[in-house]
Amino acid sequence: MLEAEAGDIAYGRTPVVEAASLSIAQGEICALCGPNGAGKTSLFAALAGELRPRRGVVRIGGEDIRKLSAVALAERRAVLEQSPTLSAEFSVRELIGLAIPLQIPPEEAEEIVETTIAEVDLAEYAARSVLRLSGGQRHRAHLGRALAQLAAGRALGHTTSLLLDEPTANLDIAHQIAVMHLANRAAARGAAVAVVLHDLNLAAAFADRIALMAKGRIIAAGAPSEVFTARRLSETYGTDLSVQIGSDDRPRITPRYDVTPAQTSKEIPHVHRHEPLSRPS
Repeated sequence: MLEAEAGDIAYGRTPVVEAASLSIAQGEICALCGPNGAGKTSLFAALAGELRPRRGVVRIGGEDIRKLSAVALAERRAVLEQSPTLSAEFSVRELIGLAIPLQIPPEEAEEIVETTIAEVDLAEYAARSVLRLSGGQRHRAHLGRALAQLAAGRALGHTTSLLLDEPTANLDIAHQIAVMHLANRAAARGAAVAVVLHDLNLAAAFADRIALMAKGRIIAAGAPSEVFTARRLSETYGTDLSVQIGSDDRPRITPRYDVTPAQTSKEIPHVHRHEPLSRPS
């Protein structure tokens, strides 16, 4: 379980998140959504152990994150930043191998690396420098590093968490879907997955739960169909959004492109029904 309890987060004296309580179970994907400046990235950083809340506590697997050493934390959670950088000429295989701790026997470590390379569809480029990959390939290589870290954590007997900060940003639609399938696979293997997403339809299609944020607070949390209502989304984002609900209870969100936010009508769109969305298995 990955959880924050009554977390207040601030930069200096400036509060950015107030009284945030959120729990993500093993095997569950929770999407953090909300407009720019809502506090998603700050809450994400606290869940990752990279930012200490001013009040409250963050726990991973029931353990207070503040009491874990850097090594112990790395064994329990993996983080993929929005724009990971690399300056050294590491190959794909070397980059992914960096995520494997020395406690893992060499043969097992090699198996984790090669399996992960195949999962992120980079077997053809395993020996190539990450710096010489396309943007989408480079992103998959960094995701592979995080997935290998999770596999190593499982091998060491830990429950694990995967944190992804806008992992689909700047990717084409095929790569966006591929990344979310990999997140889904990590959850199926028992990881608690927290993912910051701006694409509400991707969140609705892949997440088990949504934490919708606005002005530094979690204003709603629950299943996508419960959180993503037309009224709530329209008020939160300040523009007219319609929501269609399928028989599989998965919403699809559609904005109005014929008006600017300043022209948004006070009338909230109706909820419609449509054919079921195909959610990945």
